[in-house]
Amino acid sequence: MAPMTEVEGRRVALSNLDKVLYPATGLTKGELLHYYATTAQVLLPHLRDRPVSFLRYPDGPDGQVFFTKNVPPGTPDWVTTAEVPRSEGPARMVLVQDLPSLMWAANLVTEFHTHQWTADDPGEADRLVFDLDPGPPATVVQCCEVALWLRERLAADGIEAYAKTSGAKGLHLLAGVRGSSSERVSDYAKALAVEAERALPKLVVHRMTRSLRPGKVFVDWSQNAARKTTAAPYTVRARDVPAVSTPVTWDEVAGCGSAEQFVFLAPDVGPRVRDHGDLLAPLFERRRAATLP
Repeated sequence: MAPMTEVEGRRVALSNLDKVLYPATGLTKGELLHYYATTAQVLLPHLRDRPVSFLRYPDGPDGQVFFTKNVPPGTPDWVTTAEVPRSEGPARMVLVQDLPSLMWAANLVTEFHTHQWTADDPGEADRLVFDLDPGPPATVVQCCEVALWLRERLAADGIEAYAKTSGAKGLHLLAGVRGSSSERVSDYAKALAVEAERALPKLVVHRMTRSLRPGKVFVDWSQNAARKTTAAPYTVRARDVPAVSTPVTWDEVAGCGSAEQFVFLAPDVGPRVRDHGDLLAPLFERRRAATLP
C-alpha cells in the first residue's frame, strides 16, 4: 500500500518515490513531486477552473505515454470535477483547484494540459495561444524571431502577448482575450498565422504539412479550437530530460542565440520564480484581456 501524506488536511497517497523517471538526469518521482509542491503557487492559478487532460508517463518518458481526459478511476471524492461539452456528448473531467489535488495528480506522473476556456463558461475563450514549432534544422532561435513579429502584430490589435518555452523544441505565445468563442479566436489566430507566412515566407509556415516545414517555424493556430489542449505553464514534459514549459521574458526572447538557452529543467525553475515571480501573472488581470478586432 502506498504511504499516505497529509496535504492541507487531505490524505494523499504518494507511491514509488525512489523510482527514477528520467535516467538521463537521475530525477526520481519523489523529486518530481517536490518540484510540483514547491512551484504550486505559480502553477495552480494556470490550472484552476480549467478542465485538465493528463498526459501520463508512469514509467518515465521511455515507457508507455497516454492521454487521460475523463476522470481517472480511483479519483478521490474530494477532487473537484466538472461536466464539459464534447461533440460526442458531455464528459466529466478533473479540475486541479488546490495543492492536495495537484499532489494527487502529480503522483500519477503526468503532464498537465488545459483548454483555452474555463469550466464555468466553456462557450467563451479567455486565452489565445500560438504554438511555434520548428522544423529542423530550425530551432527555438527561429521561433523567437517569429514570436517577436507576432508580438508586434498582436500589439497593433491591442493584444498583449507573453511567451513561454514549450518544454520541447518550440515556444508558446499566450494572450488574454474576452468576448469571443473558441471558433472566433481560432479564425483570428489563423489569419495572423497566414499573415506571418506572407511577411516571413522563408521562416514561417501556417500549415502542418510535413513537406513544407523543414527549416521553418510552423505557427500552429489550431490549438485555439475548443476541443484542444496545450501544455500548461510550469508543467514538466515527458521528454528525455525533465524540461519544463517555462515563462520567459521578452528580453530573453530577443536575446536567444542558441537552443540550449531555452532549455529549463525542473531544478532551474525555482530560482527563476524567485527572481521573476510568475511572468504570466498579467494573464489573470481581466482589464488586460483584449477584445478581438
